[in-house]
Amino acid sequence: MPLNPPLSDWRGKRVWLVGASSGIGRALAGQLHARGAQVIVSARQQALLQAFAQTHPGSQALALDVTDAQAVQQAAAHLQAQAPLDLVCYCAGHYAPMRADTLDLPELLRHQQVNLTGALHVLAAVVPGLLASAQAGRMPHLSLVASVAGWRGLPQGLAYGPTKAALINLAETLFLDLRPQGVGVSVVNPGFVDTPLTRQNDFAMPALLTPEQAAQAMLRGWARGDFELHFPRRFTLWLKLLRVLPYRWYFPLVHRMTGL
Repeated sequence: MPLNPPLSDWRGKRVWLVGASSGIGRALAGQLHARGAQVIVSARQQALLQAFAQTHPGSQALALDVTDAQAVQQAAAHLQAQAPLDLVCYCAGHYAPMRADTLDLPELLRHQQVNLTGALHVLAAVVPGLLASAQAGRMPHLSLVASVAGWRGLPQGLAYGPTKAALINLAETLFLDLRPQGVGVSVVNPGFVDTPLTRQNDFAMPALLTPEQAAQAMLRGWARGDFELHFPRRFTLWLKLLRVLPYRWYFPLVHRMTGL
């Protein structure tokens, strides 16, 4: 029994992807458009959004800074006044490697503002409309893109990991609250994906995926009705195992594996 209503027929569905100017969000926008969805792409970079809209007829570009709560409210109200949203996916993210001996408070707060507070701004703006849509007989879906970095603490993840851990917990709580009321909820925990953000890493990234492969994995997970979409399994299943290890085993193993 799937935890969510499976999403496989995207024809005519209205999809709002927040954080879709590059990376996973941009790849997902292209694949959903190819499947017949009416895609709305949002991010701060207006030129990239417009380029997508021009090459994908029927799509819509809506520039947005997720850290601006009023702007998010206005954008959501504008879109929901046009027609109900069938999927809202929060893909926006910020990442910079950081360790405690180089702690940068403004950079820490930037991670929080984009990765977590921005998601809360979007939730506050769309959840009432999604609930109203569910009561009207539709099956809307809300998805948050987190990361396997949120499963446990990792070196260089001082700024990034805690925000993704918070998104995972947030999605779990949203599922408990919203799923009984007819709104599907999922959390996406990718491994390493080749994006402008991960290219900052100075180490070999195991099981590295392209954004297109990540988007395909997300579509498969939604089609199955999964709550948690994690991929690639050959990598994430090992991390799932690390997640349950006692700390006295986990910490030495991570030091040994990473050399950090």
